[in-house]
Amino acid sequence: MAGIPVGLQLYSIRDDCARDLPGTLAAVAKMGYAGVEFAGYHGRSAQELRKMLDDLGLKCCGTHIGLDTLLGDNLPKTIDYNLALGNKYLVVPWIPDEYRGSRAAWLSTAKVFNEIAERIRPYGLLVGYHNHNIEFTPLEGEEPFDTFFGATHSDIIMQLDIGNAMHGGADPRVYLKRHPGRAITIHLKEYSAKTPDVIIGDGDVPWKDIFELVEGQRGTDWYIVEQEGYPVPPLEAVARSREALKKMGK
Repeated sequence: MAGIPVGLQLYSIRDDCARDLPGTLAAVAKMGYAGVEFAGYHGRSAQELRKMLDDLGLKCCGTHIGLDTLLGDNLPKTIDYNLALGNKYLVVPWIPDEYRGSRAAWLSTAKVFNEIAERIRPYGLLVGYHNHNIEFTPLEGEEPFDTFFGATHSDIIMQLDIGNAMHGGADPRVYLKRHPGRAITIHLKEYSAKTPDVIIGDGDVPWKDIFELVEGQRGTDWYIVEQEGYPVPPLEAVARSREALKKMGK
């Protein structure tokens, strides 16, 4: 499955987006990214954003949104917005303490995500969860990452953040093997034990193994770069990460 497109999580360049969203999206397209994942909409309607992307030949490869936008009366509005945007990947990047404070809480949260998945499935949409590092600290004998993804439907996106997992002391290869095909979108983030400010390819991530596992399982729609350490200005950092991935054949 070589040929998985590479997108960019716009949180990586959030200040540039806030200053000049059209110009920044144009720069991202010029770097060779095929799509973008939003983390906030910068006051634009879905129709405005869709036109910006279409004009540049970019796809929307996801949105990072709060869990509250997927609950109750908020859900229909979220569905409508994302259908208009042309996005099918609704990813929750963080949940409040009450949803993750115990193994029971994680199991209850898994039920919430299963219910959301059932409500949005008829629209061709998927819900997912993006890990940080806390999910790899055991609770009552089990790591929350496994508790959650072991109790959720198979079409709930396991947006494994490679760098965050390694920051939590975990080997991401273990979880790709344990939950095959669940990384429908996956975050490519570098990790270094020596410095937090590192470009993809300059750290400790075993990228060759990661790509072989992901592509062998044939369940991933998008690779998504997220840059949170900046040895150079953010736009230059994401450009250099894209170039590094091109050299790896991505």
